Amino acid sequence: MDFFYRRNRWYAGQFVRKIKPKILIPEKAVPFFTTVLNKQKPILLSVLVRSVDETFKKITVKLPVTNDGKIDFRFMESFIAELEAERVSELSSYLTVNGLNNCELTADEIASINKLPFVQWKEYRMGDLFDKIKTQKLPYQAKELPDTPTEQYVLPCLTSSFQNQGLNYYAPEEGATILKNVISIPSNSDVYRAYFQSRVFTVLSDAYAIRWKYNDKALSPKHYLFMVMCINKVTDRPIYSHKNKLGGWNVVRNKFIQLPQIDGEIDLAYMELLISAIQKLAIKDVVLYTDRKIEKMKEVTKREV
Repeated sequence: MDFFYRRNRWYAGQFVRKIKPKILIPEKAVPFFTTVLNKQKPILLSVLVRSVDETFKKITVKLPVTNDGKIDFRFMESFIAELEAERVSELSSYLTVNGLNNCELTADEIASINKLPFVQWKEYRMGDLFDKIKTQKLPYQAKELPDTPTEQYVLPCLTSSFQNQGLNYYAPEEGATILKNVISIPSNSDVYRAYFQSRVFTVLSDAYAIRWKYNDKALSPKHYLFMVMCINKVTDRPIYSHKNKLGGWNVVRNKFIQLPQIDGEIDLAYMELLISAIQKLAIKDVVLYTDRKIEKMKEVTKREV
């Protein structure tokens, strides 16, 4: 059960409720009210469906007020604006640090896209390309672990879930095998989707991690991202499910994937260029959104000064 603000016309399907404010709420204050309403979810989820409406009507919430006791919409708007500015600044910094703030394609990147229909591909056995990483078995079950970082439970744990790249629980670092910059694959799931894990994590259950071994060349994150797409061509298929399991590494290592090749070798340079081009195209709207927001905030600041 979640509350969303709908600015445009929409159709409400079955089991969807619509609430309308009895007071005039400035649009910039709407996110504040949406947050307040979503804070009531535990109460609404604790009652039967037939009792939700009456329960909702009886809920009392706290709102900021002015000195004369009226709802302080100005504070809400200011608070939301500060949060937005903070988040946009963080997003801008993230894009810059990760080299994603420049979304203009280079001549080589454009050429890599145009070359795609003419790429020469070669089949490679998974077991010849990667090794399964041995990890320390953890003394926990997923249901025993928190789904958000708390105190010493700070290390993301890999399971067979395909949500959030399989990282939905947290465990202590002590005694765990800490991994980073490797590929993860579920071994017991509905969806056998591989992911490139660029941040630290450990393996909890029903999944495993693999690392490049084909040659002594160090793979970049872009190389891994390219290979994940190729791996998913053979693992992330609708024929596999809980009833028709793909299996673990003993099966996957004998699967063949196709990689671009040049002069009989894996074309890592092409893989790097193509992923770089795709990243720029995918992130372009985010970069433009961030730039517009920053310019707008600068204009507001100048007017206030």
